[in-house]
Amino acid sequence: MSLFEASEAANRRSAEPLAARMRPTTLEEFVGQRHFLGEGKLLRRLLKADRLGSVIFYGPPGTGKTTLAQLLATASRSDFQQLSAVTSGVKELRETLVAARDRLSANGQKTLLFVDEIHRFNKAQQDVLLPDVEDGSVILVGATTQNPFFAINSALVSRSRIFQFQPLAPDDIRTLLRRALADRQRGLGAHDVLLDDDALEFLVEVSDGDARRALSALEVGVLSSDERPLRFSRALAEESVQRKAIEYDATGDAHYDAASALIKSIRGSDPDAAIYWLARMLEAGEDVRFLARRIVIAASEDIGNADPQALSLAVSAMQATEFVGLPECQLPLAQAVTYLACAPKSNAATLAIGEARRDVAEGALLPVPVHLRDKHYAGAERLGHGKGYEYAHDAPDGVAAQDYLGVDREYYRPVPRGFEAQLAERLAAIRAKLRSGRDLR
Repeated sequence: MSLFEASEAANRRSAEPLAARMRPTTLEEFVGQRHFLGEGKLLRRLLKADRLGSVIFYGPPGTGKTTLAQLLATASRSDFQQLSAVTSGVKELRETLVAARDRLSANGQKTLLFVDEIHRFNKAQQDVLLPDVEDGSVILVGATTQNPFFAINSALVSRSRIFQFQPLAPDDIRTLLRRALADRQRGLGAHDVLLDDDALEFLVEVSDGDARRALSALEVGVLSSDERPLRFSRALAEESVQRKAIEYDATGDAHYDAASALIKSIRGSDPDAAIYWLARMLEAGEDVRFLARRIVIAASEDIGNADPQALSLAVSAMQATEFVGLPECQLPLAQAVTYLACAPKSNAATLAIGEARRDVAEGALLPVPVHLRDKHYAGAERLGHGKGYEYAHDAPDGVAAQDYLGVDREYYRPVPRGFEAQLAERLAAIRAKLRSGRDLR
């Protein structure tokens, strides 16, 4: 490298943000993702066996997807090529694949092609990759924040191993921050910084497992302060952190996961968790009509007759949402969510309709008993329709000893909770009387 080239490289490095400068240069320096990169884990074993094939890295930003792709290229002695699905078209993609085949033919060197945000490629662009992925001309590493089973062609997914990245653990973030403060070449070691413990813990907490965010906040705090030596306090940390944008795709994985968490928290009787997931979805711009519909469904599916008022409240919240809109509709939605979470739970009605429909679908088509058939037309009497029908209101308790189905079948089984416990007691007496009517026939 010439003197000019070295100077140019140094200038480029000085312009890089701290998170870029502190990227690890070896797998041993890489922090996090031990569940697939730790000693003896799958990705480490693939590297050891020199059998690294195409992979898809799936996970939130700032967890090391790009960095690990670069390290894998080094570890597998492959030429590293990077494309962004946002800015690259089919022409550039084809040129990169042709060059990779030529490189493999000429000197036997593999090419690791890293495609950032691969879910942004359309189907045609993803299909271009298939032949080269299949015959091993390139090692594809696709990075995505979206669930690949939703966002990437099934043909490409089936030819790749999926590695799901997790947010970095608090200890991992602490390690990276301390490493950045100690490193005098790439980090902030030359700035004489003393990081207070509570400032460190604050940066760890607000980073939410995102290394880039933690390092960026640290760099802003250090470089924006003239004091040397610098005592990096919690107050300075708070001033250096930007509000994190919520990662949320209203039609993708985040949408379904958050909705699932909301419903399961209601079902699990945790109003605090339920209200958090409601807030998370509202802040992300979720369609409030979708939220209202899900709350109405939960009122019947998971609460049912254990608290019949739950459905009325949920429907009222849905109507109020339509009437007042945002931001005020968050109030009736919050009222409904917390009420439903605290209400007694029953899925008896849900199970009942499911069993009954299954019987019908499987061919258990019972004839309507003759005494229940419509008799309000000419000729019905001659067919015997309605004969023997007992008007329930004529019975002292409002229940006639009469068969309404033709077979002895119980679909609805009330749970011993809430109002449904009272229904269960009443239903036992009703069923005994109905059964006596069936026996008389």
